[in-house]
Amino acid sequence: MKNLGQMMKQAQEMQSKMDEMQSKLAEMEMIGCSGAGMIEVTLSGKSDVRKIKIDPAVINPSDPEILEDLIIAAFNDAKSKVEAKVGDKMSEMTGGIQLPPGFKLPF
Repeated sequence: MKNLGQMMKQAQEMQSKMDEMQSKLAEMEMIGCSGAGMIEVTLSGKSDVRKIKIDPAVINPSDPEILEDLIIAAFNDAKSKVEAKVGDKMSEMTGGIQLPPGFKLPF
């Protein structure tokens, strides 16, 4: 039973580290860009949109699809940066142990 007690203690420590990482991710911000920086989307570490910046030069009322595509591209850029950062943080926390594909923590 001694091993079970050690496992429980390790699980509690891991949960504590996960909680700490969650709060750090909520504070972190990543910026994605498109259109040579004319569109910027800022996401939190939990992928919540915090801010969108649009250069007025890309606003063309007769062709809104261009602006829509640029916003999507900037969002996707920011999201990939967030996912990479979260992956790095998870790797640090798990001591470099690779999680199975599709297994996402802490989300």
